[in-house]
Amino acid sequence: MRVIGIIGYKKSGKTTLTLKLSKELIKRGYKVAVIKHINKNIDMPTNSDTSKYKANLSQVAAITSEESVIFLKNKKNLEEIIKYLEADIILIEGFKKEKTFPKIVCLREESEKAELFDGLQLCTAGFVSKGVDPKLYDFNILNDEDIKKIAEITINKSFKLPNLNCGECGYQNCYGLAQEIVKGNKTPGDCPSLEPSTLVKVNGKIVPMNSFIAKIIKNTITGLLSPLKGFTKGDIEIKIKQK
Repeated sequence: MRVIGIIGYKKSGKTTLTLKLSKELIKRGYKVAVIKHINKNIDMPTNSDTSKYKANLSQVAAITSEESVIFLKNKKNLEEIIKYLEADIILIEGFKKEKTFPKIVCLREESEKAELFDGLQLCTAGFVSKGVDPKLYDFNILNDEDIKKIAEITINKSFKLPNLNCGECGYQNCYGLAQEIVKGNKTPGDCPSLEPSTLVKVNGKIVPMNSFIAKIIKNTITGLLSPLKGFTKGDIEIKIKQK
């Protein structure tokens, strides 16, 4: 799963960039999803049937002939929401404090660099406007050629660490490894939880595990299977269908 964040303050061009970038990636054949951070509640007509359900239930789904939407009242973290998405690349607008994926920083002025740079920035972008130094940012959001360059960066350098903070990579947390990946000193393959010796998939998606849990699962399954006739050492595949 490839993930990249698009961060910046209000009116910095985040949504414009996200839309333009998603269109460019789709044009190149990628399946793209977007997660957007919203400070307020999602607006809906108060007298609609769906809003009435939302007022009383923690999980509500609405389905039409053209689209579907799910409302989850209980707060979910990004890792949980990502599991619902089927995409090659996920663009995350907002979530400035997240530390497990690289970011594109949308700037309005020089002082914002100190506030928004956290060692995970791949590049900067902004609008051309009167009084703004064009050297402030790397790419112009309104320039189609620049959008193509940002798309290349997204394709080649986006990633998502599992936010387990297990320390198995040699760093105290995922943030430490993520910074080194952005610098080019490490790769996502250096995260043991992304390429574990014990791999569990649910609905085709890998379930991240730290090495301790992975070892427990491995030893438990091996211990259960080893007494069976015909069991030999080697790679083990188990498929369970949930009804």
